[in-house]
Amino acid sequence: MTEQAVKRGFGKRQIGLVAGIIVFLLLYLLPIPGLGVVGQTVQIGDVASLGSGLVRGQDYTVVDLFGVPTAKSCLALSLMTVVLWATGVAQNGYTAGLYLALLVVMGVEAPASVFYSWTGGTMWLVIGAYLIANAVKTSGLGERIAYNYMLRFVTDFRSIIIGSFVLTAILSLLIPHPWPRAFLIMAVMSIVIESSHIVHEDAVKIGFSVFAASVPASLIFITGDAVINPLAASYFGGATFLDWFVYMGLPSIIMTVITMLLFLVLFKPTKTYTVNKDQIRERIEQAGPMTKLEKKTAVWLVIAIALWMTDSLHHVDIAWVTFIVGMLMSFPAIGDVVSAKDWSAVPVHVLIFLTAAMAIGKVGGLTGMNSWIADTIFPSAVPSNVFVLALMVAALSIIIHMLLGSVIAVMGVAVPAILTFTVGGDVTQGAAIAWTLICYTAVAAHYMFPFQHLNTLVGASPDTGMYTQRETLRLGVPLIAVVFVVCVGVMVPWLMLLGLL
Repeated sequence: MTEQAVKRGFGKRQIGLVAGIIVFLLLYLLPIPGLGVVGQTVQIGDVASLGSGLVRGQDYTVVDLFGVPTAKSCLALSLMTVVLWATGVAQNGYTAGLYLALLVVMGVEAPASVFYSWTGGTMWLVIGAYLIANAVKTSGLGERIAYNYMLRFVTDFRSIIIGSFVLTAILSLLIPHPWPRAFLIMAVMSIVIESSHIVHEDAVKIGFSVFAASVPASLIFITGDAVINPLAASYFGGATFLDWFVYMGLPSIIMTVITMLLFLVLFKPTKTYTVNKDQIRERIEQAGPMTKLEKKTAVWLVIAIALWMTDSLHHVDIAWVTFIVGMLMSFPAIGDVVSAKDWSAVPVHVLIFLTAAMAIGKVGGLTGMNSWIADTIFPSAVPSNVFVLALMVAALSIIIHMLLGSVIAVMGVAVPAILTFTVGGDVTQGAAIAWTLICYTAVAAHYMFPFQHLNTLVGASPDTGMYTQRETLRLGVPLIAVVFVVCVGVMVPWLMLLGLL
């Protein structure tokens, strides 16, 4: 990297830091209608204690350490954090950690509420999912499956692109995280690109197809993305493996197929290719028969998938199933699939980032920030036509996503506000499931720039997917129409058929 590039990057980070601070100060210090209600005020610490002189039934404005209403503090800190995330001031984990600490130190909410995500199963599911995904990758099992698929079904450029989407969908059931899944498929595609002498311009298209496929295909199963799918389900009380597949399976498959067809139309090869399968056969022969490690990994995968699919029968949450399987894979005799070094496959910064993203929604609800956002953004009356309402929810979700840039951050802000608007925040109703998933689909299935979706961001590098902002824009613009078609034309009728709308 040149000195000029370093200076330019540092300047951008400085600008982002200043912008984040300005956003915080403006929102924190200036009066905002609805967030600074004058009335009897109490400190956040007093709310938890009945011995502080509070009267039941009395209306209070809860304030932070500096006497500012906590709803206002939450809004200022949350939007500051989103600005810092969007501008890349620091790695997301560091920015998220600062946000969490400030919520507690400034008295916006009690630590139990800020870090509530660790008292449920979501964070433990993520840890277990990373361990399982790493085992499938390092054991060689995932690579074996991918190579055998390529050998049997891939013959030309078009079938390579189709293979990216099909392999992603198949492996989403086996590898419960999109990043290692995409990197594994990309490693196989690199062999295909090299052995078939595919020129760089077309190789970029193949690389982009791998990471573009991971966006819609990861929504089919709840374990397809063990970070954000359970997070979305948490807003309506959680979902079993089968429940999620019933709700999201058909819409996500349709979204995946349409995205694939759109990709094939937009990214045509510059010339005709015939895939050279000799090198793929050579790789399979070099691997030899399945190793003992692969077999044990396969056994644990079968056990995990069986337990995921039958969680409605045994009533053990998939989070604990995933975590327990990840732990047992390390035990002697029955395991030895993962070892002490594999803890490094669980990124601490992702856990902190996820904790902060979930805290935005939780603390926003407790302080009243989410209600204020809903009242400010949405019209006073809910449209009576469910299709019009779905169109509005999808449009606002996409707009907020364009502004905030992070799927997880948008979920923390948009979903609670949309639930407040559509069903009064009552997350036990079937409608809450429907509107959460419509909002989630609009956000999680779309992007314009690589940074707007982590699944595309990790591949936007010469060393990984090889593509740039140019390719994501080319697909992302028409993808907006696809999102509306799926959210309004597919999900609404489907969810109505299920009795949720």
